Amino acid sequence: MRRVLCLIVTASITLGFCTQAQARSAVTLSGVGVNYSFGEEITFTARIQTASVIQEALILFQVEGDPNTRVAPIQVGVDGMTTYQYPVSADLLRPFARIFFWYRLTVEGGEVYTSPQFYFDYVDNRFPWQTLEDATVRLHWYAGDINFGQAAFDLAHIGLQAVNNLIPAAQSEPIDIYIYATPTDLQNLLASSAPSVVLVSISPGGEQTIAMQQQIPHELAHVLLYNYTGPACNQLPTWLREGIASLVELYPNADYVQALGTATQNQTLLPMADLCGLFPQDTSGNLLAYAESASFTRYLYDTFGTSGLLTLLQAYTDGLDCEQGAVRAFGSSLSQLDRRWRQQALGENVGGLAFCNLLPYLLVMVVILAFPAWGFAASKKRRGHGASQSR
Repeated sequence: MRRVLCLIVTASITLGFCTQAQARSAVTLSGVGVNYSFGEEITFTARIQTASVIQEALILFQVEGDPNTRVAPIQVGVDGMTTYQYPVSADLLRPFARIFFWYRLTVEGGEVYTSPQFYFDYVDNRFPWQTLEDATVRLHWYAGDINFGQAAFDLAHIGLQAVNNLIPAAQSEPIDIYIYATPTDLQNLLASSAPSVVLVSISPGGEQTIAMQQQIPHELAHVLLYNYTGPACNQLPTWLREGIASLVELYPNADYVQALGTATQNQTLLPMADLCGLFPQDTSGNLLAYAESASFTRYLYDTFGTSGLLTLLQAYTDGLDCEQGAVRAFGSSLSQLDRRWRQQALGENVGGLAFCNLLPYLLVMVVILAFPAWGFAASKKRRGHGASQSR
């Protein structure tokens, strides 16, 4: 697998110490670099020169957004060179995240030197990425010609505008969009990738436009939703996160319509309360969960508008649970909104459904009530038959 020099900071840096005691032991740090094989290992290199004896040398690094700092001892050669190889396979780093690293030395006398922080972006360097970019979007792809890239680039801007109309999220730098040619190439990256990066799988060909219109706005919505809510995005109900993302898709998903129609007819719709957490893992259940989320969120948007959805987002960001958030935002519980959506958007006969659900209990009640009546009638009949015989 190719190894690509990805770091950016290689200049020689001469640094003094921060205190008077440290100023007596100058350290020169130069040749700082990073080289990595994506998903395998990262190699950190530097030259450390000091007139003092080094008692301990450490490298520290931290993934942006992760509070945990990894610390490892390093060996410094007589020429000052140090090389440290970090096995990514033993501790998966977040793909496409920014990684900060720095060096810390303890020299004789107990003096401590800490270098400035350097960083690199842990990009998937397995593919020859092509790039188009401006102030808002940075699009990367490796399969397809410039026309493919330009089409995706243009649709990304349309999708970005659609999301901005719904979620007024601040954007300080371009959003990176990586288009993989096959789901296999993208495998294992989605669950752990940085929340600020869009990853999609789109193959060049006749279906590319529809795929772009669906996937790119959908994933852009996830990024901007995270920008809008911050880490509290994880507190949002799953149906709301996926529903908002589906709301901005530029081409409706026909499979959703079919799944909703079948479930409505068969009275097998999933309660929205069941979609606050993880979606079903089976294929049909997962599809129905996405379809319901898209339809239900569309119903809320059509009923309460953008301001209503933003109020709902704020309620969940504040830590309210699935039911309480809906009550604060709309004055109705999630279950009440669920019933109205089924009636008004899907045309479900909620009354008939409720009767069908209660029918087994009604039958049991009929049997329970009928048994004493039957016993009373039988007893009365026996008494009447005995009286006729006595006559």
